[in-house]
Amino acid sequence: MPNIRPISDLRNNSNEISEFCRTSREPVFITKNGVGDMVVLSIEMYERQQAQLDLYSKLAESEAELATGSEGVGFVEFAKRLRNGVHGRV
Repeated sequence: MPNIRPISDLRNNSNEISEFCRTSREPVFITKNGVGDMVVLSIEMYERQQAQLDLYSKLAESEAELATGSEGVGFVEFAKRLRNGVHGRV
């Protein structure tokens, strides 16, 4: 069940909302005059969502390349490039 709160709670109970977002890993939906206005989310969950969007974007790009007949790189070549890129940085 979504947690929906009026915008006045953001001012009056910001610590409580922050704690809820961190512990439950769920967003809080803020309303203004009874209409949805914004979403409050913990930074951890925001970063996780952004990483997922980035991954989905890269997957879509790869699928589009495959659909157009792009050759791509074999596993051995990919592993070699990855090792060369990481070597000395870990």
